[in-house]
Amino acid sequence: MYLRQKEHNPPHIHAICGECVGMFSLDNGEMFEGDVPVKGQAYVKEFIEHYRDRLIQMWETQEFEVLPAIR
Repeated sequence: MYLRQKEHNPPHIHAICGECVGMFSLDNGEMFEGDVPVKGQAYVKEFIEHYRDRLIQMWETQEFEVLPAIR
C-alpha cells in the first residue's frame, strides 16, 4: 500500500495485491477503483481503519512514512 506525492482528491491509498491493484478511500476504506479481491479489500479496509489518522496526516503534509503491517 502506498501514497503518491501530489495526488488528486479524494484522499486515498493505492494497494497492490498480487497482480491486482486498487485505490481505496481514506474516508471509508472502500475500493473505488481497481480489481483487488474481496479478501484483499477487507485487509486494506482494516489497515486504513487502524492507521486512518496517520494516513490523513501523510496525505495533508506529503511527509510519508512506512507503516507496519497489521495482524
